[in-house]
Amino acid sequence: MNRTKASDDAAPPGPMIEVIDLRKSFNGREVLRGVSFKVWPREMLGIIGPSGCGKSTILKHLCGLLTPDSGQIIKRSDEVGLVFQGSALLNSLTVRENLALPLRHRKLSRAEQDRIIREKLELVGLAEYIDAYPTQLSGGQQKRTGFARAIVNDPKIILYDEPTTGLDPVMSTIIEDYMIELEHKLGAASIVVTHQPSTWSRTADRVLLVFGGRVVWEGNPDEALKSDDPYMRQFAHATREGPMEAGKV
Repeated sequence: MNRTKASDDAAPPGPMIEVIDLRKSFNGREVLRGVSFKVWPREMLGIIGPSGCGKSTILKHLCGLLTPDSGQIIKRSDEVGLVFQGSALLNSLTVRENLALPLRHRKLSRAEQDRIIREKLELVGLAEYIDAYPTQLSGGQQKRTGFARAIVNDPKIILYDEPTTGLDPVMSTIIEDYMIELEHKLGAASIVVTHQPSTWSRTADRVLLVFGGRVVWEGNPDEALKSDDPYMRQFAHATREGPMEAGKV
């Protein structure tokens, strides 16, 4: 699937997410050191960087799992869907029952609930597995079920935490295609946290390279692959030589 920008005709003006000078420390160690960025409607932002650089900490702040020491996070919608690194499905529940969990706060009839669940499963090609248990699904199918659960309430913001980690190259491409398709169909603002080159280069409109708790480079994937910036060049081409020494992560 080719990465083409969804139409912005219906997108409201202004950023959907704005992060201003975000700072966070754990046990005296400063993990985020003044991170700032914006995400616009219908945009997929990639937050990339080596392991331990602070990118997952940013995501945890955005979904409310952490509170910043200082700084500000402004979200224009509280309708947020989170796709976990693992599928995070409950094995004791069927696919239908897993997707029904986020719908519990809405006063829906059983028929309306089933309609929504089937609609979302169709988007990820899993409608026939509605009554299966997670243990009866492949790893890729579990990941796609996690996608369906994340979007069951039509969120305005979608957060992806390392969505292709542990998948083979073919399944990674399939998952990336679903990410692109969902962005087009839902028109959501999306953030993908990843260190997988194929994921950020194929799915992101724009990428932020994080190192040492700071944003050290920003641009689009084509610019990233051609950049002469020492941080981006080292990360994009996976070289040992450069400013990102392992001991500094």
